[in-house]
Amino acid sequence: MDFRAVLLEQTRSFGELVRAADPAAPVPTCPGWTFKQLFRHVGRGNRWCTQIIEDRRIQPLDPREVRDGKPPEDLDAAIDWLNEGAQELIDAVERIDTRTKVWTFVGPRIPGWWIRRRVHEQTVHRADAELALGNEFTLPADLAADGISEWIDLATARGAPLERGQTLHLHATDEELGPTGEWTIVHDEGGISWSHAHGKGDVAVRGRVVDLLLGITRRRTAAEAGLEIFGDTGVWDGWLTRTPF
Repeated sequence: MDFRAVLLEQTRSFGELVRAADPAAPVPTCPGWTFKQLFRHVGRGNRWCTQIIEDRRIQPLDPREVRDGKPPEDLDAAIDWLNEGAQELIDAVERIDTRTKVWTFVGPRIPGWWIRRRVHEQTVHRADAELALGNEFTLPADLAADGISEWIDLATARGAPLERGQTLHLHATDEELGPTGEWTIVHDEGGISWSHAHGKGDVAVRGRVVDLLLGITRRRTAAEAGLEIFGDTGVWDGWLTRTPF
């Protein structure tokens, strides 16, 4: 997957949604936020990552210190600022030595790590905008599946969202995904880990991959997303409670 191209595409799509929205309108899946705040968060986020890379930071950056972190008041100029920020992130990654490691949420990583992270940040926040506007959120199955994998990577690297001895299984019904449409997350004596293996968990959650993505990122409840849950729903609820980001 060409994450650079996807980042630009998702950023442009997000920007056009914001262009059509009332800046003061609420975004229900981001409680307390308006479209204006969501837009600023996304646009500044790309520049935040760019600055981490350009400065070769090994410590987190205060978002208030992001260079050019505030969008212009003019709408067209603000959309340009958004799109330019995504391109600047790509340019920063291409300029830096690929052996360099910089700060990330999960420890030092190569700069290109941030492009994949920002792709999935964009897609989920585009979902926020689409849902706030009453639109259906769509995404290519392979991109949604990678979003789930990336989210599980983040969640399991930052803690133990399952209690010891618990297993969670996710199963996408999209036939084209094959084995990459299943995720088994296990917390055993070796710690927490996950794979694409088919298996039976304490709880299994089944549905379209885009709906699984909305469910696991808490943009939709299982019922709202049309997901089927088999087994111990408490394990699924516990996972959601322990994976805020």
